[in-house]
Amino acid sequence: MTARKSGSRLETEIERCRSECQWDKIPELVRQLSAKLISNDDLGELLLGECKLQTYLKENPLKQGASPRGPRPKLVEVRKHLTAALDRGNLKADYLQEASLLMAKLCYVEGEYRDALGHYGKVSLDEMQLVGAPVYRLSMIAEAYATKGLCLEKVPAASPSLSNKNTGSPSSVKSTSDREQEIITCYEKSGDIALLYLQEAEKVRIHKSGIQNRSPKPGPTSQDIELGYFLETGLQRAHVIHFKNGNLTRGVGRFREILRAVESRTTQSLRMTIARQLAEILLRGMCEQSYWSPLEDPPTVSPLDDPTRQGHVLSKNYSLSRRPRVYSGENLFCPQENTEEALLLLLISESMANRDAVLSRIPEHNNDRIISLQSASVVYDLLTIALGRRGQYEMLSECLERAMKFAFEEFHLWYQLALSLMAAGKSARAVKVLKECIRLKPDEPTIPLLAVKLCVGPLHWLDEGESFAKMVIDMGEKAAEFRAKGYLAVGLVYSLKATDASLRSTQEEYQRKALGAFQRAQSLSPTDHLAAFYLALQLAVSRQIPEALGYVRQALQLQGDDVHSLHLLALLLSAQKHYHDALNIIEMALSEYPENFNLLYTKVKLESMCRGPEEALLTCKHMLQIWKSFYNLTNPSDSGRGSSLLDRAITDRRQLNAMTLPDFSDPETGGLQDANIHGFPYMFSVCSVHATSIAASRVEQALSEVASSLQSSAPKQGPLHPWMTLAQIWLHAAEVYISMSKPAEAAACTQEASNLFPTSHNVLYMRGQIAELRGNMDEAKRWYEEALSINPTHVKSMQRLGLILHQLQRYSLSEKVLRDAVQVNSTAHDVWNSLGEVLQAQGNTAAATECFITALELEASSPILPFTIIPRAL
Repeated sequence: MTARKSGSRLETEIERCRSECQWDKIPELVRQLSAKLISNDDLGELLLGECKLQTYLKENPLKQGASPRGPRPKLVEVRKHLTAALDRGNLKADYLQEASLLMAKLCYVEGEYRDALGHYGKVSLDEMQLVGAPVYRLSMIAEAYATKGLCLEKVPAASPSLSNKNTGSPSSVKSTSDREQEIITCYEKSGDIALLYLQEAEKVRIHKSGIQNRSPKPGPTSQDIELGYFLETGLQRAHVIHFKNGNLTRGVGRFREILRAVESRTTQSLRMTIARQLAEILLRGMCEQSYWSPLEDPPTVSPLDDPTRQGHVLSKNYSLSRRPRVYSGENLFCPQENTEEALLLLLISESMANRDAVLSRIPEHNNDRIISLQSASVVYDLLTIALGRRGQYEMLSECLERAMKFAFEEFHLWYQLALSLMAAGKSARAVKVLKECIRLKPDEPTIPLLAVKLCVGPLHWLDEGESFAKMVIDMGEKAAEFRAKGYLAVGLVYSLKATDASLRSTQEEYQRKALGAFQRAQSLSPTDHLAAFYLALQLAVSRQIPEALGYVRQALQLQGDDVHSLHLLALLLSAQKHYHDALNIIEMALSEYPENFNLLYTKVKLESMCRGPEEALLTCKHMLQIWKSFYNLTNPSDSGRGSSLLDRAITDRRQLNAMTLPDFSDPETGGLQDANIHGFPYMFSVCSVHATSIAASRVEQALSEVASSLQSSAPKQGPLHPWMTLAQIWLHAAEVYISMSKPAEAAACTQEASNLFPTSHNVLYMRGQIAELRGNMDEAKRWYEEALSINPTHVKSMQRLGLILHQLQRYSLSEKVLRDAVQVNSTAHDVWNSLGEVLQAQGNTAAATECFITALELEASSPILPFTIIPRAL
């Protein structure tokens, strides 16, 4: 009785060591087994053969695509042990099957693939029981299916019989298809059983660790199970064959089956790899029309699959008595389209990559760190594709910020973060990240050019922009073709500095530098239309109209559909008083860019001049309709829920009060810099309208209707740019009404803009214009003073305030205000004319005459809108 109990304990210990792959303990356990005479020596031979085979494979791991061929000394010993166990025939049936499986595995390792298949034929793998099987036997069965699949791939298919040759190819094709199906079935069974084995081993490990935690003397911790070559092959080979055969449907299905299985510690790395591969397939090889839900059966015919193999697509045709557990339960999230599933997979992969990151810089961990970095980089690159498709740059930048733990001295991740921050509108942080990119790659000219783009554009950091641009120039020949871009960038910086300068001498100095830089850029890159365009624009700002016309025509020869070149040409024609020609150019440009609001603003001005204010009001109505359709504000369910323009626009009163509208008529602000919008074509027709009161009333009614529809569908929140554009449209309409001497309608339009930006200097200036139209000079003076308290360099407010002070006979103060305005903008002919009137009233005839002459000269080259309404950006 004592010997039987001792034998039972030994067998349990042997089973545990086999399950946990503790092969170094097996020889001692076999010696104890033999000493107690519990069993015959055949079991000992089996255990020793298995122990030595597994030890050999651990010391000499197999590699994909290659197997060690021929007998080896240690393998000879393995064969002796297994042959002895099989020849005597004293083993129990289960142990006899195990011995045959081990012998087949040995034959594969030695390269005897046909012999291995012969052993598997004797065992009948499909009849081996999974229910109630020990953990180690699950591993053996999974390895056996994988090994059988490998052998079937190595051994060529049997030659067809003579009759088959005579009857043609269908039987041969069928035989090949059956062979492929058998191979894939072997691998899929191996993968399923391997997952089951790992789940059961994980349960044992958790149970054992729980016992050790409760024990006062905890034993040694169990090691993580290694998959090994055969289990890895079983888990990964099936989908490879599916994809190789063009059967993407089954390959994707196999990926999903593995990922839905309950996770174990051993499969974490594998799951991350499979999740990443599946995400890549979903992003690059599947469209929304060919997608199916993970919980649905795959389509029988799919555009994903190879059409030449549609007649014999390999499908799953087996069942197992025991399958791996899968995640189930209520309220589980299930993706509904390919990008959603890819994003879910990549976020899971990213979490695992961050958790398992190797950050140590010591030499021993160098290889592991490189592998960890490469794996994470692939995940983040795929995340960039997935989130970039949906425009989710905010989320992408947050993901890449988490990648910074990997990013020490890694240019790629820093650069990806910088680009994502740029796309997300986080320009200040993007510049800081680009500085790090410049440190890592100081000879790459595109990086400082990107920094200049941000500094010149949204940030208006002109000093920093100048330093970045000079970096490119200083690279010399290393910058190659980008050197011209460097001069273009520094020219833009000087041009904007000239606009910002308050002293006339400083303005002229920066304008001279800007012209020199643009000329240098144009000489280095004579085929670049941007160099010719910005040179023309700078000449136009300097009022060298004929020269500017020459260069803008050159720019249009290089790029005939460039919207800014067409706009500049129209403004130059208007400066020469060719208003009808300018209007024709604007209408031609609008046929290509119907949603460009800068072009539409110019069209309103030109139509007021050429066709009358009623036509201009129709264009204002058209702009409101474009604004409404472009920003997709047509949800009728929003009406009746407090969704007026005022309710929508003041959701953050503090933020809105801090904003001011860019001035569409002052050269020092440069207009709405980023109002160039392309996207949805908007077809329209405008009938000619006579300047009659009936037509005017109809336009007013139409504007009122558009306004009411906008009030019922404005969004509750969003970026400020759409609201800035809408306010500009209302102010343009107000200006047209003022030209028609209709203060009530102008006040209504101004109120719409005021609802959006109540403290904008443009809105306050327009209120002053309306007060002047009504003859209330004191009220107008108050509005102009308030506008200047917000923007002290608003030239139009200064000019109108100077005129009112002149009417009030406060000549000295009027002269002071107007001279300040001339310092801000020396090309404003209205200001020079007003200054001449004030000086004449003071009796200073000579100075007044000079002012009038200057005003006449400037008016002769003054465009309908300032040239700086055209955006200046790299």
